[in-house]
Amino acid sequence: MLSKNQLGFLYMFMSICTFSLMDVIVKWSVDFPIGQVLFFRGFFGIVFYFFVIPRDRFHNFYHTHRLGLHALRCISGLIALVAIFIALRKLPLATVVSISFAAPIFTTIFSIFLLNEKVGVYRWLAVLIGFIGIIIITEPGISELNIYYIFPVIFCLGLSYVAITIRQLSSTEPVWLISFYFSLSITLLSFLTIPQGWVMPSFYHFVLLSFIGIFGGAANLWLSQSYKHSEVSLVTPLKYLALVFAIFFGYFIWGEIPTIKTLAGAFLVIISTLIIFRREIYKKTHYSKSNK
Repeated sequence: MLSKNQLGFLYMFMSICTFSLMDVIVKWSVDFPIGQVLFFRGFFGIVFYFFVIPRDRFHNFYHTHRLGLHALRCISGLIALVAIFIALRKLPLATVVSISFAAPIFTTIFSIFLLNEKVGVYRWLAVLIGFIGIIIITEPGISELNIYYIFPVIFCLGLSYVAITIRQLSSTEPVWLISFYFSLSITLLSFLTIPQGWVMPSFYHFVLLSFIGIFGGAANLWLSQSYKHSEVSLVTPLKYLALVFAIFFGYFIWGEIPTIKTLAGAFLVIISTLIIFRREIYKKTHYSKSNK
């Protein structure tokens, strides 16, 4: 029998593996329009969530009193998803993953303006370190005027606002409902891209593309389960295994070798996010002690 922390580690590891596999398939799917790939991500994500909806909610699983906040979460999530899909197709896998680690930095900034949170010197230092890391990673793109380096940053901005809205929604909404509405919004958006021309996939390609939705749905659910069973500070460092997977898959599938600048920038971004997470845990611990 696994302890709660061990379960949290297991769920986080499975989440990282499935997210990494999803990224690989998205990068591979370059011959298919992004709108069509979005359809597979959304539709098969919906199918996955029907297996986890509680039986007593089947008759009204869609019911919510916070439709407006769901809409904001979906819009910001769609912006992030489209941006990361474009980035995965146009940039080295390790570069995209490295920049995506910066999402907590933007979440910290958004929390100041949207949640009126007070940010101390340590977290401001972490934000500064993180931005230096991003500049180091994207410097080749800036010097070569490669516009695609902006898309992982857009992904971070969108994902940061997603984190804010999920924090607000999770006080009343189940995880599967939040994810269901997001997958539904992806599917609806994808239909608008049909006039741009979709490609008829072979059976083999159809199965692979469907795994984008299955992996995405499973990864989101396992990520939530990980945070439910274990302390965030214990399981969050496991996220950085995604960079190891990105380097491995990028090298053996596409022959991509990460540059020293990418690795150095990724190191600074990782240090930055670890500082932010540690300060979050300290703040929660200090607050709980002061209220005893």
